[in-house]
Amino acid sequence: MTVSPQQPAAIAATIPAGATTFPALRRGALTTLQVNLTYRCNQACSHCHVNAGPTRTESMDPATVALIPEVLKARGIRTLDLTGGAPELHPLFRELVAAARGLGVEVIDRCNLTILTEQGQEDLAAFLAEQGVTVVASLPCYSAGNVDRQRGEGVFGRSVAGLRQLNALGYGQGGSGLELHLVYNPQGPVLPPPQAPLEADYKRVLADDFGIAFNQLYALANMPIQRFEAVLRLSGQLETYQELLRSSHREANLAQVMCRSLISVDWQGHLFDCDFNQQLGLPCGPDQGSGTRSHLRDLLRRDPEGEPIRVANHCFGCTAGSGSSCGGALS
Repeated sequence: MTVSPQQPAAIAATIPAGATTFPALRRGALTTLQVNLTYRCNQACSHCHVNAGPTRTESMDPATVALIPEVLKARGIRTLDLTGGAPELHPLFRELVAAARGLGVEVIDRCNLTILTEQGQEDLAAFLAEQGVTVVASLPCYSAGNVDRQRGEGVFGRSVAGLRQLNALGYGQGGSGLELHLVYNPQGPVLPPPQAPLEADYKRVLADDFGIAFNQLYALANMPIQRFEAVLRLSGQLETYQELLRSSHREANLAQVMCRSLISVDWQGHLFDCDFNQQLGLPCGPDQGSGTRSHLRDLLRRDPEGEPIRVANHCFGCTAGSGSSCGGALS
């Protein structure tokens, strides 16, 4: 069954009755493979739904990494979206990037910017530029105080240094072909403001104060899961935030939610409908609920188009207000 983006209300899927009030969905054509290479990170941000940090050791093994280019070819996937943790800390990161780019696949690096000044990564920015990698960089505010509160002391200054490295190589500059996008997350349990005026503010402040240029700003909602859920629970704000997401649901956003065209792969190679479902242990696939878990190797022989998408109450975080996806606001 293939459903057009104009028919979200007609989408049907099999989910347990009463499990959630979120509308049922099915996947369209698969265009993006999002791969979580490692939970290891040089930062430990308060909003991180992956609970990544310097002490995490989970990392994709070489045999599973080797499957990724095979799947890209088998399914005709146009975009490889690499995330973590800090995906650049995986020992096969550069080899994988080069293999995917050799296939003509767009590669997105979900970069925290401070990784560009880590010891041993001094040539990382140059490598990304040489390969024509699209950089999607986290910068939750243009205020040093706000960023350092959320991400750690000194992170804003190192982020600015990383952005200047990228700009010097042509990233974010007109006509260079090197795309640099920034990611904004709210500081607390609120919806992101409208993306367009916020992007204008970012561009003005970063240009005036730091001489920094970038292409687009992606405004993402914080999901009430993992580390952020724990913070909300401790402050007594969890139920209020969950209700805000539910009450702000917009049916029109269903046509563009990222799970319609993306599959998320964890560090062990298991498949999920999105990165959030991955962290909640909600596997995707035609046998969801049977106890079996689909693996990356299954995509070599199975086209997932038309399969049911696993939905739950946290999915309202993607459809609330202007919507939220890995590519920013939906409307």
